[in-house]
Amino acid sequence: MTAYAAEAKRVTKRYGNFTALDKVDITVAKGAIYGLVGDNGAGKTTFLKLLSGHIYADEGELKLFGCHRLKDMEEQRKRTGVVIEAPGFYPQISVEKNLEYYRILKGVPGKRAVDEVLELVGLADKRKKRCRDLSLGMKQRLGLAIALIGEPELLILDEPINGLDPSGIIEIRNLMQKLNREKNITIILSSHILSELEQLATVYGFLTDGKLAEQVTAEEIKEKCSDYIEISVSDPERYTAVLEKKFHTERYKVLPDKTIHIMDPMMDIGAYSRLAGEYHMDISKLERRQVTLEEYYMDLKNGGQRHA
Repeated sequence: MTAYAAEAKRVTKRYGNFTALDKVDITVAKGAIYGLVGDNGAGKTTFLKLLSGHIYADEGELKLFGCHRLKDMEEQRKRTGVVIEAPGFYPQISVEKNLEYYRILKGVPGKRAVDEVLELVGLADKRKKRCRDLSLGMKQRLGLAIALIGEPELLILDEPINGLDPSGIIEIRNLMQKLNREKNITIILSSHILSELEQLATVYGFLTDGKLAEQVTAEEIKEKCSDYIEISVSDPERYTAVLEKKFHTERYKVLPDKTIHIMDPMMDIGAYSRLAGEYHMDISKLERRQVTLEEYYMDLKNGGQRHA
């Protein structure tokens, strides 16, 4: 039986007449890196705030580590670390003093806890530096350090790589992978940078307009995001007709610009070129491509024709 770090069952959250989350079902298995995907306003931050106890659901049931009663949820939140929106720290004092403040606030015994988390996030050599003088990447590391005080089993991170330069993104990505791999910390994170999320997540939850469009594992995404042929011909309607007749496939989609996407192609790319030539159609574009996570999400958002 799968053990879950977090669960949502038909969870709804409204702000006045606006429904931020609408009957959402999400399950996050222990040990997963769960990537929340969605446009601004899709409900990602709302869901993370619900899990963190910053706000409360209007309907449905939330669970942390199998517990759902309000008092039990508060107790289970001691097993979580949270960074939502900008990391909270005091800019005028040092990295070390900020962490010492949060250690005491969280009731974590022993000053050694600060030393350990500084080493873990790679800030040991910046311990005496004032927080206002840190780079953006270092501030993100400090936010993670604060969340990691007390050795949480679940990390809840809202846009942890937002605003970072490429080297900073790589640093944070490597850190999260290390925490998941070596500490077995479950991570739930949202990100607008889908190409980066693609390198981290083991499970995805796709939110659109407050609804969960799909929850899918990285392995399932890999299977669904197979190769496709992209071809532009002088007569796309006739080409798709002969495609069905000659290659016995209906796994294609004609885009608004008349480009044809042939899913899961069974032939080499030359066969599709020869088919056009055989019926005297000109080709202006022909290439084999791999579906990206971004393309998968946009296709899902627009009706899911590719993987329906």
